[in-house]
Amino acid sequence: MIDVKELYQKLDTYMNQTITLQGWIRNIRKQKDFGFIDFSDGTCFNHIQLVYDKENKCFDQINKLHIGAAITVTGTVKASIGAGQSFEMIIEDLVVEGDCPEDYPLQPKRHTREFLREIAYLRPRTNLFQAVFRIRSVAAHAIHTYFQEHGYLYVHTPLITTADCEGSDQMFKITSFNMDRIPTIDGHADMSKDLFGKQAFITGTGQLHGETFAMAFKKIYTFGPTFRTENSNTKTHANEFWMIEPEIAFCHLDGLMDIEEEMLKYIVNYVLEKCAEEIAFCDQYVENGLKEKLTKLVNSKFTRITHHEVIDILKKADMDFEFTPDYEEDIAKEHEKYITEYFNGPVFITNWPKDIKAWYMKTNEDGKTVAAVDLEVPGAGELMGGSEREADYQKLINRAHEMNVDTDTVDWFCNLRRYGGCYHSGFGMGFERLLIYLTGVENIRDVIPYPRTPKNCDF
Repeated sequence: MIDVKELYQKLDTYMNQTITLQGWIRNIRKQKDFGFIDFSDGTCFNHIQLVYDKENKCFDQINKLHIGAAITVTGTVKASIGAGQSFEMIIEDLVVEGDCPEDYPLQPKRHTREFLREIAYLRPRTNLFQAVFRIRSVAAHAIHTYFQEHGYLYVHTPLITTADCEGSDQMFKITSFNMDRIPTIDGHADMSKDLFGKQAFITGTGQLHGETFAMAFKKIYTFGPTFRTENSNTKTHANEFWMIEPEIAFCHLDGLMDIEEEMLKYIVNYVLEKCAEEIAFCDQYVENGLKEKLTKLVNSKFTRITHHEVIDILKKADMDFEFTPDYEEDIAKEHEKYITEYFNGPVFITNWPKDIKAWYMKTNEDGKTVAAVDLEVPGAGELMGGSEREADYQKLINRAHEMNVDTDTVDWFCNLRRYGGCYHSGFGMGFERLLIYLTGVENIRDVIPYPRTPKNCDF
């Protein structure tokens, strides 16, 4: 018993040999005296053609099979005389492990992605999602490989937290209460009677807990699921997604950008090397020029420019922007697109107005901006966001109060500045945002196995 992947890797060894495969029928073309099966076992992107004729003892049985059936098949690998493949397998014996009815939803035609979301438990069997989810797997491995090879500690930060790090309106609340009998006090839920004795949340970031480990191990990263309650129905937002969040002690903003650039190029190059067939498929059927785009990024020098300088460029642009560029505001998608086209490559935007950024970011000497950085990439916009963290205890506390952060929930985090703290930096990258960029698939719902978005929590 071998896998299709092994067959392709050791074709010379298996040519003219009898082998056994197990997998699924992707298509079957039945003729009067012979037929062809398009066979896949999911171990690689490539399929194999199985051939049978009326001399085969299983001929009648095979002709009754349906698309989607699981089979064990034994046969001889032969050079193909037909077009479309260099080799094929001549069926000698076949066992049906699980047949399919004729109304199997995945028939050999192009299905819309919207339809496939409705049958998300079957869509991994399609070519598109075979490509997307293999790229997802390889990209995840690339992330771990990069950080492990560079001496980072992988930290499993908690999914349940009492730290109101993103603002409680952005975080899912959890409880063990019977929702029909919630104990109350003064008209509010009495959380002292709940499992943890206080309000708890599902995490919106691993950053705060990650920083505590960076102050002990110097370089750490987290990589896991993250949850937000944002009621957004855009193509790039979901309520459950995965985040990569490194934290590095003794690192200023310039050093952080060096790491971001090196890491991203490593991941993209890794995927280009390990997923050549999948990238070629996405290039042909999803985003024309995808491989060229990714290759260009690997060979690019990332531009570094301040937010103020970006607004200067946008204001001088001969463009009728829907949103007017503002020195005190965030930049819009149309601005991100213009800036990456202006510099013809990825752009780091630094020193953002402090009032639109998080409370834990280091305030610059001008008192108006923070040492924050966003990475904008062509065709995708913002891919990473990070900053140098505020290392001064009192400044951090003052900033938390300015931003109405409940410091009682993050006092342990603030205390890092009192107990041997140092300057340090970190960033976050949404894994699905990266996958959108790597595959050309534009909707986050199609790069995550079971998307959780507003009014959608099926399966």
